[in-house]
Amino acid sequence: MTSHADQFLAAAYPEQELGFSIGEYRARHARLRQAMSEAGLDLLYLSSPEAICWLTGYQAEWYHGQSSTQWPAFSGVAVHVDHDHWLHFETRDELLLTRITSVSEHVHLGGDTDLLESVIGGLTGESWLRPGTRVGLEMGSYRPNRNQSQEFQAAIESAGGVVADATKPVRAARRVKSHQELAHVRTAQRIADLGMAAARAALAPGVTELDVYAEIVYAMAKAGGENPGITMPVASGTKNACVHALASRRKIMPGDIVNVDVSGVYFRYHANLARTFSVGEPDPRVADYIDRTFGALDVVREHLKPGATIRDVLRPLEEFYREIGAWENRWWVGGYELGIAFPPDWVGEFVYDEDSPPDQTFVENEVLNFEANFYLPQHAGLTMGVNTLIVTPGGAEFLHSTPDEFFIVNDRTTS
Repeated sequence: MTSHADQFLAAAYPEQELGFSIGEYRARHARLRQAMSEAGLDLLYLSSPEAICWLTGYQAEWYHGQSSTQWPAFSGVAVHVDHDHWLHFETRDELLLTRITSVSEHVHLGGDTDLLESVIGGLTGESWLRPGTRVGLEMGSYRPNRNQSQEFQAAIESAGGVVADATKPVRAARRVKSHQELAHVRTAQRIADLGMAAARAALAPGVTELDVYAEIVYAMAKAGGENPGITMPVASGTKNACVHALASRRKIMPGDIVNVDVSGVYFRYHANLARTFSVGEPDPRVADYIDRTFGALDVVREHLKPGATIRDVLRPLEEFYREIGAWENRWWVGGYELGIAFPPDWVGEFVYDEDSPPDQTFVENEVLNFEANFYLPQHAGLTMGVNTLIVTPGGAEFLHSTPDEFFIVNDRTTS
């Protein structure tokens, strides 16, 4: 007798929830195959959630990344340099999700415990993996973990494959954004602005950091925003100097300086935004210091453009910050690539700061954030200023509508 599961899966082809057109995904596949050819790879196995989603649309809430050793993270997508389709390997439990979220047409299924056998069998059965095949793996991905990746590599090598690290070519293929991707980033920014407005409305003496966090999440989810790749911090009081602190049950007090860092997310594309708040009137020297730092955005607009080097951008930024007396008090000035991301990170591959190779250049239609975080006078802690930009031929286009200012919250209390 056919099981209920078999009956259901044979008939279940629900409405798809795709982020992009079929043509977009096909163009990405072509771009990836070109990158493989340039890197000398015959076969590529994508294992990171970002790469799988970018190529196929597939997304899930759980990737077996840190789970029981009984449930290894071998699912992924195989791309061959000579074939115009890919092979999607998943557990039977996620078949329906592949139909809803992905454009994958060739799905190979296995169980939680025999998925590796299914992957190797599928690749050899298609003659994609045979003696001498040059195979690229995302060794920079957290999945599969060290134990599982060693097992995966050994299985490929037993079939005759020659393994290489393909982390950088895979990530580089995602760096330049299409018009559809840029549209999603703009939507993500509008969601981020709503989240920051919710934080501003919620901040008051007596509320907890988690109270503010809850309002941010609610506002962004109501606007269609998704869970960001990093848990968003709300850091108050002395804790505001802990940029990566989690929101807690700490009560926000009168006089606190509070840093809020959010990312709006739309079809997994991120836009990052951070601002500093004062609960009550701040010391005028603190307010003046923070307000002056925002002038650097005009420096970025002018100098960060396609073909400019990191040196071309950081040198005038340093001059600006030295002139206002902030450079020596920097926590971090720079930025990094943004785009498609899943927990536990939204930080992309390309980074520009004073420790980066200075001759690296910016490229048109990449998406970056710009962070300018400084220690404050009067023992006030730290200020965070973060905005998202697109690199355009005319310079950096900042996307935020949230004002470039230090927000002062007055005359609100809660018990």
